[in-house]
Amino acid sequence: MEMLLITLASHLAAQSWAELIAVLLALAYVWLAARQNIWCWPAALFSTGIYTWLFWEVSLPFHTGLNAYYLLMAVYGWLQWRKPDDGQQGIISWPLRRHLCWLAILALSSLALSQFATMVLDAQYLYLDAFITVFSVFTTVLVAHKVLENWLYWMVINSFASYLYFIKDMHLTGLLFVGYLGFAIYGYVSWKKPLKPQSDSI
Repeated sequence: MEMLLITLASHLAAQSWAELIAVLLALAYVWLAARQNIWCWPAALFSTGIYTWLFWEVSLPFHTGLNAYYLLMAVYGWLQWRKPDDGQQGIISWPLRRHLCWLAILALSSLALSQFATMVLDAQYLYLDAFITVFSVFTTVLVAHKVLENWLYWMVINSFASYLYFIKDMHLTGLLFVGYLGFAIYGYVSWKKPLKPQSDSI
């Protein structure tokens, strides 16, 4: 156990300042998002800008594209959250059948994307990279539209993402995504409180 802690400490010490700043901004983003604070989007903008470069450096092509997409979504999310709400702080909930339909579409899209990528790229973990990317793209839209169940998606996505980052030696980011699991639980409980009994849809 002592050796494990020493090894982890040495890996953390080797992490770049850029990754540390990105991690801190990402923590600010998810904490503010869980509290429905619109300033989560500027934090996301700067964090994802740094991560776009970092993921390119460690040969995760889908994650590079994903974070470039997050840059655009940070602006979109800011604009969406500035709209007046309907008395339940703008939060809505989707019926189960809609989620099941999207889960099937996203799973097939992940498989198709990874299959295509293997023909043009020679990188490890393409299947996992594609899965995380496709589901994250979709779930970020749910956050922008304040769909309650986005937090349930993030619980699963963050679990797989933390594993990927650890095996890519991005240990600070791996720990960040472990912490995201707790934030996702907090976010779900926090967003559920103002939701009216009846569910809305977009």
